[in-house]
Amino acid sequence: MATVRLLTDEDVSAEALAVFEDIRATRGTEYINNFWRALAHDPDLLRATWNRLKTVMAPGALDPLVKELLYVAVSTANNCEYCVHSHSAAARAKGMTDEMYGELLAVIAMASQTNALATALQVPTDEVFSA
Repeated sequence: MATVRLLTDEDVSAEALAVFEDIRATRGTEYINNFWRALAHDPDLLRATWNRLKTVMAPGALDPLVKELLYVAVSTANNCEYCVHSHSAAARAKGMTDEMYGELLAVIAMASQTNALATALQVPTDEVFSA
C-alpha cells in the first residue's frame, strides 16, 4: 500500500500535469505509472527525477536494453519490488528474452553470493585491480 495517494490527472497541479504530458510524449503512451503518480505530490521532485531518468536511460555508450538489465540488477540488490517489476517489463519491451532473464538472475545471484563472501572474509583488494 502506498504511503501517499496516487494522484490522477485531475488531481495533479499544472506543473505535474506538464511532466505527465512529457512522459506520455517521450514514451509514446497514454499510461502514467504509479511511481510518477506518487511523485506528483512534489512537482519539483517529479520533474527533476523524470529529467534525470530521461538523460540516464537514453541511448548512449550503453544500449538501452543493457541499461534496463542493470536497473533490474540494482533494483534487486536494493530490494525494490516496484522497480524490479517495472524495469523487467521495460527490458522485455526492449528485447529481453526468457533466456536473457535467466542469465541475468544467475549473475545477480552469483554476485550476491560472492559479494557476501568477500565482505564476510574481508578480502583485501588486489593491487592490480586498483585504479
